[in-house]
Amino acid sequence: LSVGGLVVMTAFIRSGETARLRDPSLTIPQMVWTITSGAVAYVLAGDARGLVLSVLAMILFFGTFGLTMAEVIGIGVYALLAFASAIGVSSRFNANASGYLDIAYALMVLIVLSGCIALNLRIQRIRAKLQQQREALAQALEVNRELATRDELTGLINRRAMLDLMALEHSRSLRSGRPLLLAQLDIDHFKPINDQHGHATGDRALQAFAGTVRASVRDTDVLARWGGEEFVLMLTDTSADHARELLERIRQAVQALEIAHSAGSLQLTVSIGLAQHLPGDTVEHTLERADQALYHAKALGRNRVVVAPATHRP
Repeated sequence: LSVGGLVVMTAFIRSGETARLRDPSLTIPQMVWTITSGAVAYVLAGDARGLVLSVLAMILFFGTFGLTMAEVIGIGVYALLAFASAIGVSSRFNANASGYLDIAYALMVLIVLSGCIALNLRIQRIRAKLQQQREALAQALEVNRELATRDELTGLINRRAMLDLMALEHSRSLRSGRPLLLAQLDIDHFKPINDQHGHATGDRALQAFAGTVRASVRDTDVLARWGGEEFVLMLTDTSADHARELLERIRQAVQALEIAHSAGSLQLTVSIGLAQHLPGDTVEHTLERADQALYHAKALGRNRVVVAPATHRP
């Protein structure tokens, strides 16, 4: 019995070292085997069976970190049953053992198991709370990211995000040589809409305008709210002629819009300046050329598309 107890005890202690050092998260079969070997070691260890309790506590504490709350409760109940059986067998097996000593060991096992289960359940609740906090933090960060890159009113990306996208597309255009065009769009006479019909009507006009433009362009084209009633449209992999035709369709679609308000409805028109990004120019230079074309469109009477000359900015 002493030799067998020594062998089982050694295996049990090694299981405890595994739970503490090599793999602090054991699987259910590993936990069952470890607790079973501990119960057998308790029966065979004789006077040294008091050592089993400390190793058992270490295994239960470190080995259940990766388990769910239900698994921890199940392992705890199994450990209680296994060691209750071991104490019962030990009291019959060791004829010379004192009944008071078996009772003391039984109380110690009960205290150790109950304490470990309670502690692990407490840790599980803390882990669940931390996981909820991490998820809430991730959601808050995602909301902040959206607020930092999106215009809340129209749902379009804002000026800052558009500048980042244009810089990225500029680099791609330099590498691949594919065309890149930028268009400045400005709703004509927008300030009187706010002054005469209120900001609520102006907001609906901006939303309707953004929805109309997005419905008219390709998925690869990017529309951004540049500020106020100004918008920027980035077109890729298309020629200047095709871009002009697209912008003309946008102008006509915007002209057909009707924005309802308390006194009836109002119509919108848009002036557009288009510039093709030229090799060697910066995005800022192309935007400036598109802006100059936009001012030219306004000077010619608004509600029109003007294409900037394909020449480098002086």
